[in-house]
Amino acid sequence: MTVKDLAKDLGMSVSTISRAFYPDAVIAEPTRRIVLKRAAELGYRPNPFAQSLITKRTQIVGVVVSDLTNPFYPEVMTELVARLQAVGMNVMLAVANEPEKTDEAVELLLSYQPDLLVVLAVPLSSHARDKCEQGGAPCIFFNRLSADGLGFGITCDNIIGGRQAADFLIDTGHRHLLYVSAFPDASTNAERLSGFCKRAQERGLARPIILDAGFFTYEAGYDAGLKMAGLNQTVDGVFCANDIVAIGFIEGIQEGLGLRVPEDLSVVGFDDITMAGWPSHKLTTIPQPLGEMMDATVSLALELAQDPSLATRTRRFAPLPLIERGTTRSRSYATGGAT
Repeated sequence: MTVKDLAKDLGMSVSTISRAFYPDAVIAEPTRRIVLKRAAELGYRPNPFAQSLITKRTQIVGVVVSDLTNPFYPEVMTELVARLQAVGMNVMLAVANEPEKTDEAVELLLSYQPDLLVVLAVPLSSHARDKCEQGGAPCIFFNRLSADGLGFGITCDNIIGGRQAADFLIDTGHRHLLYVSAFPDASTNAERLSGFCKRAQERGLARPIILDAGFFTYEAGYDAGLKMAGLNQTVDGVFCANDIVAIGFIEGIQEGLGLRVPEDLSVVGFDDITMAGWPSHKLTTIPQPLGEMMDATVSLALELAQDPSLATRTRRFAPLPLIERGTTRSRSYATGGAT
């Protein structure tokens, strides 16, 4: 079934049939309804590639992702893809299994002429981003910002999140704090670290110890937990770069060092992935406002489709209130030790 077949069946011109499938096209609404109803009956569907030759828009959103081992991103992708599809956008996924493969993944997506790219959990070179924008496909960084600050970004205010974690631990009696860092170059990690350390010092504590896990993964968190043995310093409160690192860290110190959580030390994560609420983990964590962030991403995508020059470059959203579960407890040093 082609557009010509549909036009012949209805006794209309091809141009009238074509206009019926464009919401902004000038056509009488009764005529549009007749065309769409008959098209559905006959199984006709517009060819998106043919349409793109006319509109210069493909309605394709390229999504670049690398960190699929972090449960946060599959959860985000499931909902974000559904929201983009609901406004008529088609999603094409490219996975960069290694950070240095990111530019190659972008090149692959650009060959399909997407209207824009959404970048999740990957470092993207300035050269690759510039190439996207020169090709008419601006980049939206989700849950992070580009290293040079020039891309479009939708992110949680991670500095506030770090301060929130510090205030909670200090308010519940913790005095010897540690931050488990992951992927130092990521804006999410750098901002959570900055907010946490500065707030602890503002409240009169020593700068928290920093333990580098290296990556946002369970394995990295587990190895960081084992490294606790080499610190030779007292620690009673820990803030981890994200939930999956926190879960790995807890199991590392429990199985490798025999430490108990929360009896020996408290642990706070960040994100509130589904796994964090499982009875086997009961992780205290700071949730990201994902609903707001995804709504903003879809809105920004629509704005960029109309006029990139008018779109807001960066939007930050405050994290949600901390959820206290089973990996933290209040402490008192009035008698010289934790209780």
